[in-house]
Amino acid sequence: MSVLELGELIKTKQITSEELTCIFLQRLKRYNHVLEAVVSYTEELAYKQAKHADELLAQGVYLGPLHGIPYGLKDIISVPHYKTTWGSKTFKDQVIDIEAWVYKRLKAAGAVLVAKLVAGSLAYDDIWYGGRTRNPWNIEEFTTGSSAGPAACTSAGMVPFAIGSETAGSITYPAARCGVTALRPTFGTVGRTGVMSISESLDKLGPFCRSATDCTVILDTIRGRDPGDLSSRDSPLDDPFLVDITKLTVGYLDDAEMEVVQVLASKGVNVIPFKLNYTVDSVQGILNFTMDVDMLSHFDKWQRSGQDDDYEAQDQWPIELRRARMIPAVDYVQAQRARGKLIQEVREIFTVDAFIGNATDWEKVCMGNLVGLPVIVVPTGFKNISNPPSSGSRRRTTITTGIYAPPHHEHIALALAMAYQSVTDHHKQRPPINNLGPNDSIPNPPTVTSPPRLLYF
Repeated sequence: MSVLELGELIKTKQITSEELTCIFLQRLKRYNHVLEAVVSYTEELAYKQAKHADELLAQGVYLGPLHGIPYGLKDIISVPHYKTTWGSKTFKDQVIDIEAWVYKRLKAAGAVLVAKLVAGSLAYDDIWYGGRTRNPWNIEEFTTGSSAGPAACTSAGMVPFAIGSETAGSITYPAARCGVTALRPTFGTVGRTGVMSISESLDKLGPFCRSATDCTVILDTIRGRDPGDLSSRDSPLDDPFLVDITKLTVGYLDDAEMEVVQVLASKGVNVIPFKLNYTVDSVQGILNFTMDVDMLSHFDKWQRSGQDDDYEAQDQWPIELRRARMIPAVDYVQAQRARGKLIQEVREIFTVDAFIGNATDWEKVCMGNLVGLPVIVVPTGFKNISNPPSSGSRRRTTITTGIYAPPHHEHIALALAMAYQSVTDHHKQRPPINNLGPNDSIPNPPTVTSPPRLLYF
């Protein structure tokens, strides 16, 4: 069920938050041995928050659509009394007793934290100190990252929604691989206090959900100025439900999924071919310079002290940070000047209300993050896996596209995604995690029992 559907069950007292929390904790524990997507269960906190949500409702106090709804946080987001490991062996016992701003927002809305979910080690890819997170649609492949846990758990129905982060593809890539709807908001929309930083000018937080409607609900809850994050702002979210899409002009790139274009055209949207004709030709290099040097400034001591020798994947951050140490200051400054030019050019060529294009094309990932463009990843279908067993398999490769909007115009991208999803059901499909196929098997799950206080519900 979607967040709004679950919220209606709680609001009308067809189910309690404690019961719902128990269901999702059981599901997390049942499938995590296959997906390796959970770092820690926040079980005691979850039941405490769920009980409080139920008590408020009994008193006639309803906090809104997230009242009593379970969710997960990427494990670079701090929550007091629980480990925030950043996915790294070096920090696997780290406890940061700070309530991250995004956690505060969700807590105030009545949401119930059930788990800290896998971040690839130091927010890179899908490898972490406990293993490597798998794609629920095809457990022979991995999720990519670094928001590996949020993508896998949302896809597998282990949480109704989750919060991930992106510096350069960490929302778009795993969302596309796992076939979930996810939103990378405009830079500065969501405060980052209490969140591990790679690059202060690139890091963003965003939701992984079952639908664009759910993304709207979550974004509206977590957006806003964070006093501890000077780059955050009170960014208003115009109501996407009130957008008249027939008055929009939407471009489509050569790599857009044409089903999305055709569906939107059938609903009255003016769709036209579109190209990103900026002149800056070193976009990928600008992002790498920016991200790697900024990351090194945060983890300089970690590397100088040799702790990177224990890093989970030596061909990732350890090598990249050694290279970053060789970048001359003048080249870094020139890269930032080129970035400024790119931002200006993209603003000038953004002559449509939104455009549709591949969400995981590396050039667009780099451009979008450098400029701060919002994009929503939308599932658009499935295809057979490569080299399936001769007797068949229920595993699938997901197909997705991105809907991009100008900065601070998330409501346009959300409105278009909701219009597409209103007449398609790709986002409603569920991975075959229970029964993968005649030649596909998963290990027997561990025994999961309900907490004694819930046995009588």
